[in-house]
Amino acid sequence: MRIVRIIFVAILVLASVLSVRSLAQEGNKEWKLVWSDEFDYTGAPDSKKWDYDEGCTGWGNNEAQCYTNARPENARVENGNLIIEARRDGSGRRQYTSARLKTKGRAQWLYGRFEVRAKLPSGRGIWPAIWMLPDKWNYGKNYWPDSGEIDIMEYVGYAPGEVTGSVHTFQHNFRNGKPETRTITVADAEQEFHVYAIEWYPKRIDFFIDGKKYFTVAQRKNSWRYWPFNKEFYLLMNVAVGGSWGGRRGIDDSIFPQRMEIDYVRVYQ
Repeated sequence: MRIVRIIFVAILVLASVLSVRSLAQEGNKEWKLVWSDEFDYTGAPDSKKWDYDEGCTGWGNNEAQCYTNARPENARVENGNLIIEARRDGSGRRQYTSARLKTKGRAQWLYGRFEVRAKLPSGRGIWPAIWMLPDKWNYGKNYWPDSGEIDIMEYVGYAPGEVTGSVHTFQHNFRNGKPETRTITVADAEQEFHVYAIEWYPKRIDFFIDGKKYFTVAQRKNSWRYWPFNKEFYLLMNVAVGGSWGGRRGIDDSIFPQRMEIDYVRVYQ
């Protein structure tokens, strides 16, 4: 009996060690900063860190704005913050302008903690986002959403105080009505800065606001159709106008200009 008891205790100890090791691998809090922009300068966003998406294509969402390239009215750094500003100063069918910044071609990552401290714009028709796309389209038909999308923060102005985090995959996305998503109330999101973050691990993604976890998406099946999040992704930040979600209740032209202010962007691994 004593030998059996010793073996039983040894098994319990081994299981405990393996459990702790697994937690350490999946939930390591000792993150090391590997990339950041503190916006402690004035003028154009740092071109070594940021590039632009440009054009008036609707961007797959019937968005109403034209995204501009290095236009200070739409993207600039001032008073320690990056400003992404949507304006009603275009012409013709595309009367709105804005900016969509990205790290593609500058920096991309596989796993880590990604956090952005930001204050959001307001008003019916505005649609800011902080999100991630794959650096390369590796899966399926090389078209969205086969290789995935991670939405760290999305917000639509007609629903004040409602912040959403999501992931999109071939099997779970908004077009088939089955996105992996969660909305949380941040009553003063338009008046105060908050830290929007994810922690991305091999088999799960945790979503946080101000350090509080409110949502987890875990790998369901070992298939790219369910979990394409095993390749490098890059960051994007933009303020859209109108679109299939942001413009669902129309656009209030009296709100412009509207800006998203970003205090910092930090990436840890």
